[in-house]
Amino acid sequence: MFAAEAAPYAKVGGLGDVVGALPKALEKLGLKLKVIIPAYAPSVLAGALPATRRLSNLDLDVPMAAFVERAEVFHSRMDQAAVDVYLIGSRKYFDREGIYDDPLTKEGYTDNMERFIFFMKSGLSLIEKLAEPVDIIHCHDSHTALIPGILKTSLLRNPFYLGVGTLLTIHNLAHQGVYPKEALDYAGIAAEQYYPMSPFEYWGQVNFLKAGIAFADKVNTVSHTYALEIQASAEYGFGLEGSLQKRKKDLSGIVNGIDYSEWNPETDPFLPANFSVHDLSGKSKCKEHLLECFGMQRAKARVPLIGIVSRLADQKGFDLIAEAIEEIVDLELQMVILGKGQQKYHDLLRSLASRCSGKIGIRLSFDNELAHKIEGGCDMFLMPSRFEPCGLNQLYSLRYGTIPIVRKTGGLADTVSEFDGGKGTGFTFSEYSAAAMTKAIKKALAVYSDSSLWQLLRIRAMSQDWSWAKSALRYRELYERIKQERHSTYERTLKG
Repeated sequence: MFAAEAAPYAKVGGLGDVVGALPKALEKLGLKLKVIIPAYAPSVLAGALPATRRLSNLDLDVPMAAFVERAEVFHSRMDQAAVDVYLIGSRKYFDREGIYDDPLTKEGYTDNMERFIFFMKSGLSLIEKLAEPVDIIHCHDSHTALIPGILKTSLLRNPFYLGVGTLLTIHNLAHQGVYPKEALDYAGIAAEQYYPMSPFEYWGQVNFLKAGIAFADKVNTVSHTYALEIQASAEYGFGLEGSLQKRKKDLSGIVNGIDYSEWNPETDPFLPANFSVHDLSGKSKCKEHLLECFGMQRAKARVPLIGIVSRLADQKGFDLIAEAIEEIVDLELQMVILGKGQQKYHDLLRSLASRCSGKIGIRLSFDNELAHKIEGGCDMFLMPSRFEPCGLNQLYSLRYGTIPIVRKTGGLADTVSEFDGGKGTGFTFSEYSAAAMTKAIKKALAVYSDSSLWQLLRIRAMSQDWSWAKSALRYRELYERIKQERHSTYERTLKG
């Protein structure tokens, strides 16, 4: 697996969670995996890292257009799994204070094109140097999406890669890796591969994700509904809907799972009291503790606490929240919000918290421990996303009995079903509007007022299984199909 993130080594969002957990689930199914990620500066590496050691004998000289750059190689092993992790280091490209963005400008690094081409080429050279047979290279998102194109152009006749299949997983189609056409010089791809309407050409530039969609043996995304949405319109396809439609026979959706060893209310070390579907008494203590963390007092009456853990961005539905916020704060509820993002939402939430200090609590940061406490202590969790490839927080919420209120899109539609008393695990709305969102919140409040009905809903939510076990089986099946098809193609090539 190639990825820009893998928890706990490096994590910005859901991509890091997936690449940190899926290999462990696959390893339990008998697969032998290696994960390759960049070796970012120690200051940006997330969490308590497993032991990492330098392997100077594997260092690489990587041609980058007219220059040669040195890649340092480090090795680690995922906790509680026999999964090797190789980290590609470079003082020029990765020894800095951010993963994708410059903390000073809050914009993407101006040399991200070079950084991730260097990473992809280094990783491919490393695989060859390790000289162990490879069946599948699994690429995650645009930062690694040029790999299938490199394999089918400049490395086409490299005997090591003959018969090696590729899978591209799209976690978020909005981030495509669009760069000047000089990217092909750095990637070592011949200029004649670039022409109007070629897999590498995109409005006079190079689009890494478009190339990956064209060249990968199979393409998947992280929920069934999102796989359909991104083919259907420019709203979700972001200009690549045509490319995806061409690959529809090879495009599938596999919903993400979550790591139950980390997200488990029975054992979660961040909670002040643990609880389970069989004994929910600890959840009330978690609620009291969470309110204290935000400097809020528990309401005297039975009032629900709604949580949000999110990037503060339009994609996540904060434009709806901004439009409806005055109506929301007039409802019988309390709310806590954790995240950071667009400045306009920072300003809005600060103003709101100062006006409604006992009702609204905010923390403008990313804080893993507090995120666990929000999942454990809240009664409901709000995710009104404009689009959501999969989403993980609604899965955490189901696990913790924190009932999700979500827009019916992407993975949210695939994982949360409308509660009607007899079935369902949460509350949904389809129309992307503040009115539809507010209506769903009010329905949730009405059900919450019936304590026995709410208890039934909570137990049903917590009884769902969204672990990685089922999804890992589907990935293994996908790998096997790619392997069979590639070997058939390889044999035909040899006979020809």
